[in-house]
Amino acid sequence: MWKPFRPLQIGTICAMESRGERPQLDAINKKIMVQLQEDGRRSYVSIGKAVGLSEAAVRLRVQKMIDEGLMQIVAVTNPLELGYKRQAMVGITVNGDIEYVARQLRDIRQIDYIVITTGRYDILAELFSEDDESMLEVVNRHIRKIDGIARTELFTYMRLEMQRYDWGVW
Repeated sequence: MWKPFRPLQIGTICAMESRGERPQLDAINKKIMVQLQEDGRRSYVSIGKAVGLSEAAVRLRVQKMIDEGLMQIVAVTNPLELGYKRQAMVGITVNGDIEYVARQLRDIRQIDYIVITTGRYDILAELFSEDDESMLEVVNRHIRKIDGIARTELFTYMRLEMQRYDWGVW
């Protein structure tokens, strides 16, 4: 699950951009990212050998990319193996303050992804649950109770066909 960056990091990036600076993603950093996308537990020594840098140089570059908000290193769980047999995308139409509704959705622990969108829905939220009954409870007793939500539509996942983590550095 991708978590929002800490305010200090966002502020740092904004300050850099206001000075005309952008976080650096050169060819070496991209190669380091590819190595970590293949295996986030890969050692700095093995990454260094693959990209032609010392362990210390790799460690510094990785830390800088994390600090600049270019990447996170996280464990990705398999919801099915953890007992969550149902997943769905919820299309949400809002009457009123979309950002308020998005902030309220953050408090629902079964939601792991929220985006504010344009088009048919104002917000898309991904949720997971143990079964149909618990999904109904989340939607009916938590999501639809938020002030400003006019309508919801569930798109229940039948099968996860593909999910990638190796994008962004081609």
